[in-house]
Amino acid sequence: MRGKQIVESIYRDVQPENNGFWLGNPSEKAKQLYCAYFGIEEEALTEIEKQNLQNSVLTSEKIGKADVELAKALNSDLLWFSPEVDPGAWRHPDGKPMWDCFQEKRISLGQNGVFAETEDVAEVEAFDWPDPKYLDFTQTMRNIDYAQEAGLAVLGGMWCPFFHVACDFFGMENYFIKMHTDPDVVLAATEHITEFYLEANKRCFDAMGNRLTSAFFGNDLGSQLSLLVSNEFFDKFIAPFMKKLIDQMKSYGLKVTMHSCGAIFDIIPRLIDLGIDALHPLQAKAANMQPEKLAKEFKNDLVLIGGIDTQELLPFGTPQEVKDEVRRLKDIFGSRYIVSPSHEALLENVSIENVVAMSEAAVE
Repeated sequence: MRGKQIVESIYRDVQPENNGFWLGNPSEKAKQLYCAYFGIEEEALTEIEKQNLQNSVLTSEKIGKADVELAKALNSDLLWFSPEVDPGAWRHPDGKPMWDCFQEKRISLGQNGVFAETEDVAEVEAFDWPDPKYLDFTQTMRNIDYAQEAGLAVLGGMWCPFFHVACDFFGMENYFIKMHTDPDVVLAATEHITEFYLEANKRCFDAMGNRLTSAFFGNDLGSQLSLLVSNEFFDKFIAPFMKKLIDQMKSYGLKVTMHSCGAIFDIIPRLIDLGIDALHPLQAKAANMQPEKLAKEFKNDLVLIGGIDTQELLPFGTPQEVKDEVRRLKDIFGSRYIVSPSHEALLENVSIENVVAMSEAAVE
């Protein structure tokens, strides 16, 4: 049992004979190296993909058939296909990006966004918010078909990083400050962002919901040491909007997988209460994210995905050390665990030898 069968068994808690494995979504340079190793050719970018990438922070340029072939070569059981990480899915007639947050191209998280100085909700209301009608799911649907023909599970839906989009509209430091000084402005902007995602996901799940093993969305809420906001502000500025998105995903009968990097141990019980079924990527070196601690508290409540350290082990360890760690985590987390890197985007400093070692130990 591998591929879609094993992943869906894990999500249903049917106690499969082995753990699942997900390669993640390697950066473009890493994917080029891995594809070259297996003799897999990547498809050329279209003109609209090239145009959209100019306004994008995507780490992987083109998601498609090459990803399916790479997954097959490495015995990866699932793939993630989202219109939001497909550079050809957004088709604004004037070339305007989905989230027009800056006057100039973004170069840092702290860079001022268009609402950096905003103190009046009316300015938020008057903004030219994006229209989901410019989304084109054609390539995403084709990618899902490729994966299903290969027997792989698919995670999908819009990525819905409303927390990060709000950060960009204000600039990260301004965003956190305005939670104190102009909370109504922050809430109004977050409401508009979330409403876009709710309508976009409605269109998305109407088209592809019955082909997905789980909805998958992400907001990085932790640093290496702690949450980025207080528990109080999580409850005020993040949780209500997350609940709307999760409830919508559940209304389509989907399992819900959430991605959040960082030290998020303190809010995992609240994430469970909000309705998530699986948590990714279990950042191995973040504070309080030790596998023993996560397993003790949450392995009976969540599918756990990730945990294979991308900060030290995968870039700098030996293949044998990688295998030993994979086996250790499988023992700790038990049957409801999908082996995967502790960040979805492997960088080019992770050798193919270590990726193969991770795969071999995951599926043995």
